[in-house]
Amino acid sequence: MKTGTFSQTLRLRKSPEFKRVFDAQCSASNGILIVFAVPNGLEHNRLGISVSRKTGNAVIRNRWKRLIREAFRHTGTGLTETFDLVVIPQRNTAPPTVQAVKSSLQKLIAKITNRYFVSTQKQKSR
Repeated sequence: MKTGTFSQTLRLRKSPEFKRVFDAQCSASNGILIVFAVPNGLEHNRLGISVSRKTGNAVIRNRWKRLIREAFRHTGTGLTETFDLVVIPQRNTAPPTVQAVKSSLQKLIAKITNRYFVSTQKQKSR
């Protein structure tokens, strides 16, 4: 694999994969992004990106996708649990800087990870 590429093993590509993440109903959001997640049991995280036409024209939608992929490359590793993530940009926001998307994605993944571990600890204690 080339460095800096976003290989197909790191992507969610099929509709059932996206549906499984959305059906889990585990999400976190802030002013920039909405992140849905579900544990995947693989050795790596996988990313799905959903950018609505309501976000803007093709140039703006593709800019969002590039920003999210770049942020995922820097934050998608190093987690103790691996997840399938679907990232959606908030509507009516212009594409921010790469650094803003990175920090937003890091915070939201940390929030989801904490929620997951809290819920698994509750289930184990029952």
